[in-house]
Amino acid sequence: MSFAERLPSYLQRLDDGFAHWLPPPSQMPARLHEAMRYSAEGGKRLRPLLIYAAGEVLGVNPRVLDPAALAVELIHVYSLVHDDLPAMDDDDLRRGRPTVHRQFDEATAILTGDALQSLAFYVLARDHDAGLEPLQRLKTIELLADASGSRGMAGGQQMDLDATGRSLTVAELEAMHIHKTGALIRACVLMACHAKTPLATGHLDALDRYGKYLGLAFQIQDDVLDVEGHSDNLGKTAGKDRNHNKPTYPSVMGMSAAKARARDLFGEARGAARVFGDKAEPLLWLASRIEGRDR
Repeated sequence: MSFAERLPSYLQRLDDGFAHWLPPPSQMPARLHEAMRYSAEGGKRLRPLLIYAAGEVLGVNPRVLDPAALAVELIHVYSLVHDDLPAMDDDDLRRGRPTVHRQFDEATAILTGDALQSLAFYVLARDHDAGLEPLQRLKTIELLADASGSRGMAGGQQMDLDATGRSLTVAELEAMHIHKTGALIRACVLMACHAKTPLATGHLDALDRYGKYLGLAFQIQDDVLDVEGHSDNLGKTAGKDRNHNKPTYPSVMGMSAAKARARDLFGEARGAARVFGDKAEPLLWLASRIEGRDR
């Protein structure tokens, strides 16, 4: 079976995890719990799928990776909820429907993001049945905290805010997106690595390079889709980077050069994955899936 054929089972694992760990609206405070569940519905789920794909090439049982897969998606969703707020991108559309602050209210959206973030680390700390040793679980928590904090995603978002209305060099733009988008994607493969003991020589380095290249390519592609895509297809507002006067790869490099850079990075990611030989299929499939996306 190909990774594509196993995809439904991985998505079901995530749905089961959300059903288990997200508090039901019947529990107080009902409005917050309803908003948490609303925000977690839908999406491409690329980050948790990346954890499962890396786990496959390393021979890690998916059950061992369930807490990390769920936690990284909770972090990603929290970042989207906060990113859409009026103080940030002030967006009305996410995943093809109203953003959380539009569906509920701004204060509830802030609390929703806060609660999703804390739940991510609660899951990692509490899911003892997954089979990770305490030190492995602690390392997973460390990786996710670092990737989502000021030296990762949150720091990259601040750099993005600071760059609004400014001209950046390609190097400055790349540094921003390595933090804003790349850090969390890289953390996905590293969390899978730390679930494997012992880890063969070279496998950590290969997956680390794969994650770095894929994360940056993903962001360049996002910048391109913001220009060329349509809101109905993207599920979010197209053209918002231009409307907010934000520097992007197309605006800094030009559209043709940005697309070429993304192609090169996807190629580098595939090259890093080929260290695993025939076992690399899940990583190669995901790279192609991401490269070919239109949303």
